[in-house]
Amino acid sequence: MIMIKGPVDHVVVVGAGLSGLSAALHLLGAGRRVTVVERDTLPGGRAGLRAEGGYRIDTGPTVLTMPDLVEDAFAAVGDTMADRLELIQLDPAYRARFADGSQLDVHTDGAAMEAAVEEFAGARQAVGYRRLRKWLERLYQVQMRRFIDANFDSPLQLLHPDLARLAALGGFGRLDARIGRFVSDERLRRVFSFQALYAGVPPARALAAYAVIAYMDTVAGVYFPRGGMHALPTAMADAAAEAGGEFRYGQTVTRLERSGDRITAVVTDRERIPCDAVVLTPDLPVSYRLLGHAPRRPLPLRHSPSAVILHAGTDRTWPDLAHHTISFGAAWKSTFRQLTRTGELMSDPSLLITRPTATDPSLAPPGKHLHYILAPCPNTTIGPGVREWKELGPRYRDELLGWLERREMPGLSAAIEREGLVTPIDWTAQEHAAGTPFAVAHTFPQTGPFRPRNLVRGTANAVLAGCGTTPGVGVPTVLISGKLAAQRITGPPAAPARRTRGTAA
Repeated sequence: MIMIKGPVDHVVVVGAGLSGLSAALHLLGAGRRVTVVERDTLPGGRAGLRAEGGYRIDTGPTVLTMPDLVEDAFAAVGDTMADRLELIQLDPAYRARFADGSQLDVHTDGAAMEAAVEEFAGARQAVGYRRLRKWLERLYQVQMRRFIDANFDSPLQLLHPDLARLAALGGFGRLDARIGRFVSDERLRRVFSFQALYAGVPPARALAAYAVIAYMDTVAGVYFPRGGMHALPTAMADAAAEAGGEFRYGQTVTRLERSGDRITAVVTDRERIPCDAVVLTPDLPVSYRLLGHAPRRPLPLRHSPSAVILHAGTDRTWPDLAHHTISFGAAWKSTFRQLTRTGELMSDPSLLITRPTATDPSLAPPGKHLHYILAPCPNTTIGPGVREWKELGPRYRDELLGWLERREMPGLSAAIEREGLVTPIDWTAQEHAAGTPFAVAHTFPQTGPFRPRNLVRGTANAVLAGCGTTPGVGVPTVLISGKLAAQRITGPPAAPARRTRGTAA
């Protein structure tokens, strides 16, 4: 593994999102002095918080899987997740509701899910689910250490026996077709393949290897931190501060000072911070701009679809909604074509509805409820641009409410007391390329060793982290990204580092 050479005693991490906090914890655990610079007044980055009127609204991801990766970050400084964070496992992980009126609760317990599938679609589909679950487990075991939790220096690193194992499992086929070998019911195929949208690729074109995301969701389990998703970056920042990390909130990095190919200081709108190395976590165009160099690629980067999000604080709720409910429209292939090719808004949308107050009522005032509705939409490269969204946003909000009232949430409009609408305008304002918070899509030329690297030629002591670089999009992979960035500076640990809380790095 290529590592940064020269002095690396003091590292500045730009961005206190999940990748930056993960990097900070792993760097501190390896004995480095760490300063984290964050433009917002709170940690979190994309996993932000909006508090108003007694509501605590998570502005970023709502699905947390693979808590062992969170534990790994805390363990780097001798801490434990249990001391910092209370995680609640959700059961069901999701509730899937379909246009024909049917409904399936997705359980992560194998026996419970097999029984649910048999009742939902028959004994033959239940047998198929049992085989699918074993396949997902094997797929995860083959991929995790070799292809996900790994720094790539060359595509030649793929030449390993695990590559043959992945091929034997069908990992280089198409996701939808591979899922169809186990379960033929179209509704079940959707439940185990919609996760491809997280990777920015339709299930019919995504590599079957990306079923590993379905493993994380439907086998490993879905969790929710008490206090909301923002409790996770808060706990990580607290652990880093107690381990000696310094935080500079409310400061925007304006430039990087250089001497030859080395960065010597990070300059913000308020101060100059000398450093030996830098971890950059902003979206790729921002990081490249600061570095003064963008790597050449044979083809332009393709970005994932974006999303419109409606945050609704209401005076009532709909008990048929689980913590997470996926409301599938009747359309499927045409939906992905609109989102990734034609740039149209979904004509028959599939929506993610999250009701966090079903698990933690303290996130809203007494007797009130919080709902988060996510509608995927095209990014601004292929779909409506920022100017168009200024007029389109309010109209699309009304369309969303209409769909929700006809499906799962009758009377929603009248029940809303507080609301917030997030569109590609807002993602663009946060400097997310193509107006999407989901970064670079996981097409084959943008996956593994072909994804934008976390090292950039021309700069000897800077490392990238976050969803735009390796290994990719999603809370688990972003946490890994921070660890991989730290390892470029410290090297992989021979054994888990242990520290005593409060000691200086």
